Amino acid sequence: MSHHHGHHHGHGALGAHKHTAGRKPTYTKIFRWEQPAGQPVPAAVEIVGSFTAWKKLPLERSAVTGTWQITIPEIPGSRTHHYMLLVDGKPTSDKNCDGLAIPTNAEEAQYQLTTPRGPRVLMLFAQTK
Repeated sequence: MSHHHGHHHGHGALGAHKHTAGRKPTYTKIFRWEQPAGQPVPAAVEIVGSFTAWKKLPLERSAVTGTWQITIPEIPGSRTHHYMLLVDGKPTSDKNCDGLAIPTNAEEAQYQLTTPRGPRVLMLFAQTK
């Protein structure tokens, strides 16, 4: 029983799963939403998307910076995702998103953003580490 590799810092949960062989690559991403100056603080900021199974996940607001953020682990890395930020339930653009996509299904249409060019959802491009 030799345990001389117990002191690697920074690998945490990533290195701990032995059963990940054959799984598609996943990554962790931090989503942030900056509150525009002069606007009242919303009651809730949520994210919903193909990587949340279209379940709403709440962002947390930093009292220091006023930025809302959420860390989402296990995002499948081999595909482009569609998502939406909801501020008090209203679809809101994410200036950090990778682009806008035309909604392709009922879930996306439910959270679509109205733009001058028609309904859109936010895009997150595939990332591979």
